[in-house]
Amino acid sequence: MKIVIIHGQSHKGSTYHIARKLAEKIGGDIQEFFLPRDFDEFCIGCTTCFVKGEEQCPHHAKLQPITEALDMADVIILASPVYVFHVTGAMKALLDHYGFRWMAHRPEEKMFKKQGVCISTAAGAGTKSTNQDMAHSLFNWGVPRIYKLGFAVAATSYDGISPKKRQAIEKKTEKIANKIKKANQRRINPNLKLRGMFAIMRIVQIHGWNPKDMDYWNAKGWTKDKRPWR
Repeated sequence: MKIVIIHGQSHKGSTYHIARKLAEKIGGDIQEFFLPRDFDEFCIGCTTCFVKGEEQCPHHAKLQPITEALDMADVIILASPVYVFHVTGAMKALLDHYGFRWMAHRPEEKMFKKQGVCISTAAGAGTKSTNQDMAHSLFNWGVPRIYKLGFAVAATSYDGISPKKRQAIEKKTEKIANKIKKANQRRINPNLKLRGMFAIMRIVQIHGWNPKDMDYWNAKGWTKDKRPWR
């Protein structure tokens, strides 16, 4: 399997080590990106990606290596430490650039056959809302199977995590890795929630307002009988 990890920070702390541990347990080719080192631009809200095309985004060239890695991967791991109950600013800035890929606009059909994992760590609380930040994007990209791993590590470094908590991390990452490997052996289909969202967006595009999005859906055949997961 091909695995891509997007780290929401450039240092190698608890979140990094857990994400890397999971990827190694899954096995395969691992590609990593560190934010903001590998992408440090903020979306400027120009709406160019929506109405003219993502190729016209002023940050398109810098974003392209990450986009290509996401498209090629079988498993996408988004990992961020908790910053005030949410993802890091660098992770948020990256995800903002993929608004055009949400199902409301022009989702990439490759996403409907992938698995995604959201990983977050905190000294205390906030992992649930942080993982949800990342899961919102994975779901709206069309990823049919999403796992969430949140750990309150009660430490400010990976070395400071207690043996008991390390044992829990080992157990949970092993469990998720096994689920991912098992699912990869068969066809991954979207659940009813994802199918329902796609159906709603299909109706939106049939009666849409943005020609760029409508042309995309029509060209894919999604406004008729074709579906990206078939």
